[in-house]
Amino acid sequence: MTASPKDILSVENLVVHLPCKRGVVRAVDGVSFTLERGKTLALVGESGCGKSMLCRAILGLLPGRAILSPAGRISFAGQELAKLAKKELARILGREIGIVLQNPISSLNPVQRIGWQIAEPMHYHLGLSTAKARERSVELLRAVGISQPEERLACYPHQLSGGMRQRVAIAIALACDPQLLIADEPTTALDVTVQAEILNLLSRLQRERNMAMILVTHDLGVVAGRAHETAVMYAGRIVEQASTASLFDRMRMPYTRALFNAIPRLDDPPHKALKAIGGQPPDLSAPCGGCPFAPRCPKAEERCCEAAPPLACDDDENHRYACWFPYRDGNRDSHE
Repeated sequence: MTASPKDILSVENLVVHLPCKRGVVRAVDGVSFTLERGKTLALVGESGCGKSMLCRAILGLLPGRAILSPAGRISFAGQELAKLAKKELARILGREIGIVLQNPISSLNPVQRIGWQIAEPMHYHLGLSTAKARERSVELLRAVGISQPEERLACYPHQLSGGMRQRVAIAIALACDPQLLIADEPTTALDVTVQAEILNLLSRLQRERNMAMILVTHDLGVVAGRAHETAVMYAGRIVEQASTASLFDRMRMPYTRALFNAIPRLDDPPHKALKAIGGQPPDLSAPCGGCPFAPRCPKAEERCCEAAPPLACDDDENHRYACWFPYRDGNRDSHE
């Protein structure tokens, strides 16, 4: 995959291995993608498919035992992140790349007031005075929808609701006007109403600030209308990638359609059982020789168990998928 001048992030053949007692877990297995400035890429897949590990590799926050393949390449704004010294990388994180994690109670310091936590990156990266940092902190809290922002600066995290804590985490991530925001399952611990509010807030801020954003989620339903492009991950690999509109209009990969069918719908009758994906996710320490989804796939044939399909495209060069027997009929039967 060739990067263009419009791309803020380029990932090529990224491989992350985690040695364990059972062998080597292939947490990320040859992932490549690009992200344009001002665009949103959604990374979608079940828990354990490699989404978060991919983001941690981009951020240089891998576990100590992780092995990053030297053949892989992570380029951000023209800089090779894997080649930077820790001090240089630390100056990019928070300044050029903002991070919002799935559990704000663990990402916020419980013994520091909110105002200090928002102001800290502005002191470190921008050299703002205490007065200027406080003024901007109030502006940020107001921008993320927190009322009475001046008073909230004196609060500790435990004095805020889960939704407000996540809004504070977003304010911290935006404090230095980053070019890229990585939101890793930002609504996992929140109720449904607050989830929608946070996701809509992220989308609005992304558009207003013209940031690039990676939105990580296990729910394909949340990306519609919020992401320009969607990449579906399974077993450490991207198995389908396209513009979000194209993906929803014509899902090729059976795994993608299975994720879509698992989404609850408002017109379903009460107590209707959700469509679960049968079988178990693969053991990433013992990869099979064929398609990793084959044991769970309703369309699998002998060829699927013998060789892994490449990530390729057919008539639409911008819609890639890894499947020997993809769906060709659009999504007409996706609600069956």
